Amino acid sequence: MEGELYRRLPPGETGQPRLQPAAEARAFVSAFLKSSMPRRKAAAIQDFLTRKAVVLEHCPRKRTKPKRKKTKGFTAKQRREMRLFDIEPEQQRYAIFLPLHELWKQYIRDLCHGLKPDAQPQMVQGKLLKADLHGAIVTVTKSKCPSYVGITGIILQEFKHVFKIITKEDKLKVVPKLNNVFSLELDGFISYIYGSKFQLRASERSAKKFKLKGTIDL
Repeated sequence: MEGELYRRLPPGETGQPRLQPAAEARAFVSAFLKSSMPRRKAAAIQDFLTRKAVVLEHCPRKRTKPKRKKTKGFTAKQRREMRLFDIEPEQQRYAIFLPLHELWKQYIRDLCHGLKPDAQPQMVQGKLLKADLHGAIVTVTKSKCPSYVGITGIILQEFKHVFKIITKEDKLKVVPKLNNVFSLELDGFISYIYGSKFQLRASERSAKKFKLKGTIDL
């Protein structure tokens, strides 16, 4: 065992260490530093070699991000031509949308944390003003156009300026918001929507701050 640990080196390994010639070593170091520090000039690299330790710089490769192609949506004219928002005549039936109304009522109850008798009317009103009204049953209570007064039905579509309402007589009515007042009743709470102050898209109302007090007009 002792012989294995202290075995003599072969004759060829006992000479002087085999070092690379100085000129080749200098050339190798110079080329290596130039590739490692491409932003440094040759004079600056030599200054680093003679005066201080060399800290190699890392030059990350610039990655070019592929440009994302923006998906272009349909224009308003294209949507009209494709009739995307049209409801087929065979679908214009009040009974078809009663389940939608039941879902809307449950949605409002969850939104208002349960419509209890002691709930504050202002809180309920504020929630309703920002809520999605698709499926709500509304009635036109006041209007500058008498023919709109009394129209009652389920809101099928809400646009910026109009409601599309299906009545119990299976008639689809397009009622403008401007100059109309709508009433909405749920679990004993009656809320009024003044259409002149309500001319927003459904997606925009969630960020809108409504004034519950102020001047009321048609």
